[in-house]
Amino acid sequence: MKKLFSIAASVLFAVVLLAGCSKANAKKDYILATGGTGGTYYPFGGAIANIWNTKIENMNVTAQATGASAENLRLINKGDAEFGTVQNDVMDYAFNGTDMFAGEKLSNIATIGTLYPEVIQIAVSENSGINSIYDFKGKRISVGDAGSGVEFNAKQIMEGYGLTFNDIKKSNLSFKESAEAIQNGTLDGCFITAGVPNAALQELAFSAGLKLIPVSGNEAATVMDKYGYYTATTIPGGTYKGSDEDVPALAIKATLAVSASLDEDTVYEMTKALFENLQELGNAHAKGKEVSAASAVTGVSVPFHPGAVKYYKEIGLMN
Repeated sequence: MKKLFSIAASVLFAVVLLAGCSKANAKKDYILATGGTGGTYYPFGGAIANIWNTKIENMNVTAQATGASAENLRLINKGDAEFGTVQNDVMDYAFNGTDMFAGEKLSNIATIGTLYPEVIQIAVSENSGINSIYDFKGKRISVGDAGSGVEFNAKQIMEGYGLTFNDIKKSNLSFKESAEAIQNGTLDGCFITAGVPNAALQELAFSAGLKLIPVSGNEAATVMDKYGYYTATTIPGGTYKGSDEDVPALAIKATLAVSASLDEDTVYEMTKALFENLQELGNAHAKGKEVSAASAVTGVSVPFHPGAVKYYKEIGLMN
């Protein structure tokens, strides 16, 4: 009887052990919400997912095409995705329930880190007579699609110069429409938030010429002090035909968002894998060359996930 009991106990222990191993080795399936297939977020997100899938055992992350920032944050908040590439300003609106998220505060979102700058490029026609945002009064200016992140960027930057949309003849046009309107003379200038160079502005520069308007000095500092998600940057001379000098500008940052409810160990492991394989990321996508751990902790106004904090502390970027 004792021998039979001993055998039964051994079998039970083996079953429990195998079950535990099976659970430990189970593949982890996650969704990384990105953007449209024709944009930057989708292929860039695919490059991040590939690093996680190849560097972390039993990891399976799928980069999913979406409507980008606002949709991604909603997907994460309700548990339909674990990660997302988003603009850090839109993430701020979502976390605080302001602007385009007025009355809709999302609490289940956290930050892994910022990735690369998306520059607020302010372009005007060469014969517009505009040399500064102060010169916008009475001018025909497109501020991006209605309700878009670009429109809020334009509003906030103009605030730094003491101007509002009431001071301009405002249009809500896409990037392509804005460039075409400047070319045909029905628009004086536009705001475009995107990586540099932007295709619409490149085409405008070649076809009709453009002038880039700087954002710097006390005015830029005022905007950055009020809105913590802006960072100072420079549009290098030569980015666009005829624009040979460096132009100071403000940028928001593409950001890697994560579900706040995801466990600390998993997020730590994924943060570490990403930032220890940046060369591979840069080889997979040009924007990867602009990513670094040091810059990932800048331009952040939504709390970091504890797993990301653990990694940044480990490499001396946080106390």
